[in-house]
Amino acid sequence: MSDVSKAVPQPSSRVLSTQEIRAQFPSLDRRHNDFPVAYFDGAGGTQVPGSVVDAVADYLLNHNANTHWEYPTSHETDAIIVSARHAFADFLKASADEIVFGPNTTTMIYHLSRALGRTMGPGDEIVITELEHHANVAPWQALVVERGVTLKTAQMDPETGQLDWNDFEALISKKTKVVAFGAGCNALGTVNDFRGAVELAHSVGALALVDAVHYAPYFLCDVQEINCDFLTCSAYKFYGPHVSVFYGKKDLLESVDFPKLQPAPDTAPERPEMGTQNHEGIAGAAAAVDFYASVAGYRTAGGSEWVTDSARDRRAGLQSAFAGLRAHSSPQVQRLWEALSSINGVRLYGPPPDAERTPTVSFVIKDLASTQVARRLAERGLFASHGDFYAATVIERLGLAPEGLVRVGCACYTSDDEIERLIEAVREITV
Repeated sequence: MSDVSKAVPQPSSRVLSTQEIRAQFPSLDRRHNDFPVAYFDGAGGTQVPGSVVDAVADYLLNHNANTHWEYPTSHETDAIIVSARHAFADFLKASADEIVFGPNTTTMIYHLSRALGRTMGPGDEIVITELEHHANVAPWQALVVERGVTLKTAQMDPETGQLDWNDFEALISKKTKVVAFGAGCNALGTVNDFRGAVELAHSVGALALVDAVHYAPYFLCDVQEINCDFLTCSAYKFYGPHVSVFYGKKDLLESVDFPKLQPAPDTAPERPEMGTQNHEGIAGAAAAVDFYASVAGYRTAGGSEWVTDSARDRRAGLQSAFAGLRAHSSPQVQRLWEALSSINGVRLYGPPPDAERTPTVSFVIKDLASTQVARRLAERGLFASHGDFYAATVIERLGLAPEGLVRVGCACYTSDDEIERLIEAVREITV
């Protein structure tokens, strides 16, 4: 397409089958050592459907321009970005003027920490947890050096892979200015009580950031219900390009002292955005939201037009899709957990399948480095992550540094046959 137009939602109640979903991912045709490739690395970044690739290519081929100028491709770029803000407003149940784009979550949390740090100093405290990806650690550690604040870290329970809530609660005080809290642990699949963390932060007048990078791909967020001040997620974890999506309450986006260039916009949502954005990535990220909704039958008219107004039908489609995909992945996680735990020499880490968790399963094999395990799985066409996944504190607390864990995750395109291939491969490796 070469123009931008409104789309009329065409919802359906049907949730696509795994086979129908897989048909939309060209990368699933890849073979390695004559094995069909099974991508179990989704927790580090998923594969991308053709519709997302088409959206990126369409932008670059037909709309490529900078913003806010008086010619058609610039107007189209503006409209595509506005459309994407509406898509993620539906994705997070926010307002479009509360959706900020950036290069990645690490950059965006650093950006926020620098902004908030301008008003902080000795005596002020920030609270994080040991379960965090270090994108939600290092930016706050920097304020200890730069501003003299105190950083407090709530402990995890290495046996369960869950947060010691009593320890976390004891760290919150009248001195707390920021609580930066991961909704999901990317190394273990743990889902944390982020709602309780936000409520506790607000009870002492502190701001609450929810890092939802490892939560938003699996559970549909509702920032109104969560009542967080800020939330961040990354589109490449849910079938999109490498773009970060950052939510902030509008009054905070317009009042926090974000570093910015003087001529840049001074109103939300553009105020916190630094420099020219990745327009093609933003277009692809919006297409990823529509892909997700399409799993439950949501369509734009013609299948690819940019939606310029937020539609309740898309949110409803997302709700159905998330519920349907969880129903698909939960038995797979159960099967993986039970089968792997029965294999001699395999040790699993993190919450069991009957706990609220993401479809991410981590393990080690006795006397084999995680690097070796991942390499042997790859030889069989099974692509799995290994290491610390930037959740370095988790790996240290588990006593698994430097090799870390083998991590496998279920995505919307993961088939039951792939689960069985993985189980059988682990059995062979342990012999």
